[in-house]
Amino acid sequence: MNLLCLLAVCIATADVFVGADPKLDGQWDSWKHVHSKTYPKGEEESRRKTWEENFLYINQHNEQESMGKQSFRLELNQFADMTSDEFSRQMNGYKHTGLAKEKLKHSSFSRLTNTTVLPDNVDWRGTKYVTPVKNQGNCGSCWAFSATGALEGQLSKKTGMLVSLSEQNLIDCSWPQGNQGCNGGSMAHAFQYVHINHGINSESNYPYTGTDGNPCQYNAQYNAGTCTGYSLIESGNENAVKAAVASIGPISAAMNAGLETFQFYRSGIYTDPKCSSRVLNHGIVIAGYGSTIQNGTYTNYWICKNSWGTTWGMQGYFLVARGKRNLCGITLKALYPLV
Repeated sequence: MNLLCLLAVCIATADVFVGADPKLDGQWDSWKHVHSKTYPKGEEESRRKTWEENFLYINQHNEQESMGKQSFRLELNQFADMTSDEFSRQMNGYKHTGLAKEKLKHSSFSRLTNTTVLPDNVDWRGTKYVTPVKNQGNCGSCWAFSATGALEGQLSKKTGMLVSLSEQNLIDCSWPQGNQGCNGGSMAHAFQYVHINHGINSESNYPYTGTDGNPCQYNAQYNAGTCTGYSLIESGNENAVKAAVASIGPISAAMNAGLETFQFYRSGIYTDPKCSSRVLNHGIVIAGYGSTIQNGTYTNYWICKNSWGTTWGMQGYFLVARGKRNLCGITLKALYPLV
């Protein structure tokens, strides 16, 4: 009888790793419920271990933020059961594969002078140039969301109609231009596809599945817009990027998004000095810029739209420091479509 009881206890605790803090059981169960997390048999132990490590890391960071030693807060979000390596492999799909001569025939370079007089603050959120925040799911398709985000704004600016464009169209159909679906791609190659194809379908006509390996199902009958090429903004020139955002509208950009601090970002101005200004792995949309006083310091920032849903960050947006030696490399590969 005692042996049977012992076996029952072993079975009941098989998915809880040795050393799990019992004081966190309730928060673990609540977090799983909120984010609809279930695991195959035998996996919950490792996920709980990672979650606890991230739980402690986030709390320590936020304690520093509450004392004015950090400029942004973190959150135990939907990615809290993932290591930073797992997260980066799954969610960061920007790949800069170079620009062939064929691609350059349909691009131009935007070089704006540092003496251009610009507004102090620009914010395209909530305007007819920006669609609601989307969610790429478990697919490295950030490049596609960055491309549609910029193209949606330019088409709306031209036609007066804001239409949500199909990322799945780009995932399925832009392989010949060099994109690799959920395994990554670039916004330049996405714009090239739209140009060569003479169009892209809307989200409603070509809905998102977050999978690749599908046949291209573009239908010209439901064409929602096209572009004539794209303009590359002078690499690393923050004033040129600022001028483009002010005068053109939301633009595509690549950045480094591989750190734990970005994985768990909740609010505030992202200023992690460890964020590489050279290694780019994530496509986003720069939707504005501004300045504020934070912890007694005057800080400039970019307003950016992400593609990880509205439960991440500031309803899907984040702020990253501007004028900090190109933090996270956000102005190295900025561009926008020509329509």
